[in-house]
Amino acid sequence: MPVNAQTNVSTQLIVHKTDDFQVNGNGDNSAWNKTDWVPITIQESAGRKLGTKTKTLYSSTGMYFLFQCEDETLTATIQEDFGALYNEDVVEVFLWPDESVPIYFEYELSPLNYELPILVPNLNGKFMGWKPWHYTGKSKVQHATSIQGGEKVSKAAIKGWTAEFFIPYTLLNPLVQAPPTSGTRWRGNLYRIDYDKGYQTWSWQKTSGSFHEFHKFGTLIFE
Repeated sequence: MPVNAQTNVSTQLIVHKTDDFQVNGNGDNSAWNKTDWVPITIQESAGRKLGTKTKTLYSSTGMYFLFQCEDETLTATIQEDFGALYNEDVVEVFLWPDESVPIYFEYELSPLNYELPILVPNLNGKFMGWKPWHYTGKSKVQHATSIQGGEKVSKAAIKGWTAEFFIPYTLLNPLVQAPPTSGTRWRGNLYRIDYDKGYQTWSWQKTSGSFHEFHKFGTLIFE
């Protein structure tokens, strides 16, 4: 299958290659023009039709993610990294590079720009997230957010928010021991949670409820 264009198979996503750039939370770097928006559709509804879309790129040093989320209220109060961000508005990426082991990487980012990076062993549906060891320097995720139509403060009335982040391959060691090359395939999924008027979720690949059903992840194909 050629990997120079977006595939029509909904369980697969072509990840185009780019040179490295600095994320700023606005998603306005010209590198994002290399790829198209992919809709992340509602999985569990709270009766609100808010749109969510994402873009993904990769370089020789890591992967880039961009989320654009329509919203009405900034439901986020946690102001620390490694907090329980999944209990408030958040976007999430799951990466499963090596299907020979039931271990994957989870990254969460809140509208207030606080992060939760964890490695997740999932043994027969029993899973636990572990914080990175020596999470410094080139192993750290670059991340930034911006707000549209309001202020970046808890409970603010807004129109939407943007999350942009870069996950270095060094953070994924030893699951990733070498950068992906053209034709490399990883499993993964993309999610969003919103709590404005009840619990609502969005997902690229649908699960039965838990985001941790890793066998239902889609396939990321590196260009």
